[in-house]
Order: sequence, then structure tokens, then C-alpha cells
Amino acid sequence: MPLRLIFMGTPDFSVPTLLELVAHGHEIVAVYTRAPKPGGRRGLQLQPTPVEEAARKLGIPVLTPKTLKTQEAVDEFSAFDADAAVVVAYGMILPQAILDAPKLGCYNLHASLLPRWRGAAPINRAIMEGDAESGVMVMKMDVGLDTGDVAMAERLAITDDMTAVDLHDRLSRLGADLMVRAMAALARGGLQLKKQSEDGVTYAAKIDKAEARIDWSKPARAVLRHIHGLSPFPGAWAELAGVSENARVKILRCELAKGSGAPGEVLDDKLTIACGEGAIRIIELQREGKGRMQTADFLRGVPLKAGAKFS
Repeated sequence: MPLRLIFMGTPDFSVPTLLELVAHGHEIVAVYTRAPKPGGRRGLQLQPTPVEEAARKLGIPVLTPKTLKTQEAVDEFSAFDADAAVVVAYGMILPQAILDAPKLGCYNLHASLLPRWRGAAPINRAIMEGDAESGVMVMKMDVGLDTGDVAMAERLAITDDMTAVDLHDRLSRLGADLMVRAMAALARGGLQLKKQSEDGVTYAAKIDKAEARIDWSKPARAVLRHIHGLSPFPGAWAELAGVSENARVKILRCELAKGSGAPGEVLDDKLTIACGEGAIRIIELQREGKGRMQTADFLRGVPLKAGAKFS
């Protein structure tokens, strides 16, 4: 039985869930997303969010309120008479009056294995901290920060070759399927909820650009996970000494390699870099002001020999 749903989401991550809900026959009566922001080549054009673009193609009404805390916003939300709201990376706190408005509640798709990595940047933090797995969970929302009762979950192994964008894309697709199954269970009255454990709670704080500089004194795997957890944005970086002047380089993808030396030292002509223990080999990088490129292309323009130094 199809449900009457309000969808709330903003970035690319949210779009597959919206599309899958529509494809499975649910009636999306309104889409809530963040307001357009200046963008384009000159930063003068207002750029709608990916969710707004998708919703307009589907002919769904789009709302971009600045706040949901006013009585006017609550009345407008309530007037849609929704069975439930589906929330995927919306980016705005839902007050209790909004949570109470849909008949069956509000359900959030969260990109972690709760209670680990509650908060803003679960995908990045899971990779950066060396987690062996991540996943998606559907929870019934309450006023806490990702503290609601969990309904369903799917797990996914994190491998050392996964960057944040790789994991993002896989979890986005996995989450869309999970939310469709959750809404089907909700429609037939069979969605079961389980309280989150208070053991193992961690918080995924928003990524600070100050975290992006690479610490070569750490073991190679920790360096690799730091690089991949910040790829492609904001991008982990280091300074390459002796290239006319220190050049900031973002490293976007790498692999574990054999070798040892002083932390940050270039060990060969394939851009193998020594870490505190072991080494990594750079696969893809981006010099400041340039596009991303493969290592071989970078080395044709900036030939480096063993002994060069990243700091």
C-alpha cells in the first residue's frame, strides 16, 4: 500500500532515495530542501540543491523554508496530511512539532552503524578512524542528535582502496533500497523499532579544514585512511619542498607500499612516500590551482627523484 510522504533532503546522497520511493509508488506530496545558494562560474547564479532539481523534474512541489520553528512552518507542514516524512541529509533540525505532524512519524536514513558516528560526517570519520565496516540505518526520529529508535540496517565493508566519495556513493544506493523496504514495512504495519545502545556512542564532528594536513609520522595505513577519508573534499594535503617554492598538493588516492625512510621522504620515481611505519604510493593527486591527475601525468610536469620531501 503506497504511503503519502513528505521527503526532506538536500545533497546528491539523498536523490536515490527520493527516486526509489517514487518508483515504488509512494505519493510524495512535498519535498523540503535547503534554499538555493550562489554558484556557477562567477558565483552569481542561484544553484538549486540536487534534491530540488530531481523533485522539479518529477513535478513535486518544493519548499525551502529558512526555519521550521515557526507556527507558520508547522501549519504548512501539517497541511500536507502526510502519513510519514522521510529525511535524508536534510541539514536542518526538526523541532518536536514537525516530528509529531505526520501520522506515523518521521524516518531518517543515516550513513553509519548507530550509535557509532552520530552527527555530521559519519562517512569521512569511519574511513579516517580505520573502521572495518560502515552501513546505513533507518531510524524513527526524535529531538536528539541521531538518537532515535532503529528500524532497519545494512552493513558494508570498508576496504583500504575506498575513498569518501566511493563509500558515499555505495551507501547512497544501499540506503535508497533500505528506506524503500522500511516504508513498505511501515505501510503494512510491520516496521519494528529497537532502542539504540548507549554503548559505543561516538560523534562524527563536521570536518575542519585544519585536519586536512597529512601527518607523515603516522603509520602508513593511518596516513592512507586519513587521505581517503578526506577525498575528494576537502582533500588531505602536504607541501612539496624544492619545486620553485613549496607547492601545496592534495593527495586524493593512494595505496600501501613497501619501503622505509624519513617521514615524508620520496623513496622512488613512482611517488612512494615514507611514513612513520611503512610507506604509501600516490595514485591520484591535485596540485594547487590545477585539476586532479594521475601520478604519471604529475611526474611528467614535476619530475621528482628519491630524496625529495613532502612536509
